Amino acid sequence: MSLDHRLSEEHEELRRTVEEFAHDVIAPKIGDFYERHEFPYEIIREMGRMGLFGLPFPEEYGGMGGDYLALGIVLEELARVDSSVAITLEAGVSLGAMPVYRFGTEEQKREWLPKLCSGEMLGAFGLTEPGAGSDAGGTRTTAVRDGDEWVINGSKCFITNSGTDITGLVTVTAVTGRKADGRPEISSIIVPSGTPGFTVAAPYSKVGWNASDTRELSFSDVRVPAANLLGEEGRGYAQFLRILDEGRIAISALATGLAQGCVDESVKYAREREAFGRPIGDNQAVQFKIADMEMRAHMARVGWRDAASRLVLGEPFKKEAALAKLYSSTVAVDNAREATQIHGGYGFMNEYPVARMWRDSKILEIGEGTSEVQRMLIARELGLMAS
Repeated sequence: MSLDHRLSEEHEELRRTVEEFAHDVIAPKIGDFYERHEFPYEIIREMGRMGLFGLPFPEEYGGMGGDYLALGIVLEELARVDSSVAITLEAGVSLGAMPVYRFGTEEQKREWLPKLCSGEMLGAFGLTEPGAGSDAGGTRTTAVRDGDEWVINGSKCFITNSGTDITGLVTVTAVTGRKADGRPEISSIIVPSGTPGFTVAAPYSKVGWNASDTRELSFSDVRVPAANLLGEEGRGYAQFLRILDEGRIAISALATGLAQGCVDESVKYAREREAFGRPIGDNQAVQFKIADMEMRAHMARVGWRDAASRLVLGEPFKKEAALAKLYSSTVAVDNAREATQIHGGYGFMNEYPVARMWRDSKILEIGEGTSEVQRMLIARELGLMAS
């Protein structure tokens, strides 16, 4: 495998295009959406028109025929300006559409992927439950076969993109049986929005990601066709482990973008802000802080691009994805803290982007596998614990 992570001409053109869009379209507007806790529909629609939701999917399903590296590049550039928009894309692609692409039947792909790829529709991934976060095997939601239908009962929490006006489906993990040793067999089932008995709660009041949609879901005798089973019955656990492995690369790219955005804002502020008659950037203490921030962002970028390259080449990438996610999320929190410190009192004011970045950074050490879970995965891949 090549260790040259310099971008191809095509990938660099994509990066520049999204960088321009983020600065010209997202940056001037997103602060107002964020403070109002309002979903930015027009920005998301424009991202759909740009083809961003279809980046890693084949053209035959309405996609752009790109790869996971392209998705990561876009997520990083978006998150340099705003993480709410970036997580909407990340969840819509890697959690909403990717399970359908990876495990769906041909009929399911042709029914759902064109609208998901165009951004006309958002998909969500219903995995986390109130009593089963990192312990995904502790799923309590059930799905019972009744003739040609599944009957679903249970609840999910912290589900991104699950309650917008354009949400079209939620892929739900549910217990559909028991193995001989009593452990649950978990399957994945597509539940279209608006299905009777499927209730979407009001949006959470969150610390960060305030311009994204996150909700609790409940299922009370929800009936969907048996054909909505995604992949093989009883293979849902293995399926979502694969989806989470890929998603960690995407989250790592997003975290890298946030870390780099902190550098961008700190450099700009250090050049403009004067204290004691000169720019604060003349002070070595500030220079060294920003140099360390740039170092961390750079190494985080190397990590996620390495994992993405392995995925694209069809090589094992589980350990590298966990390494990238663990390191980049830590870097995002560190850089956000330092950027806030450099800005002083202004860093505590929501009108400054670094305040948003500080609020958005912590969830990156939790979502799609906590830092503790990443360490467990890395240790397991090194042969230090039972699988």
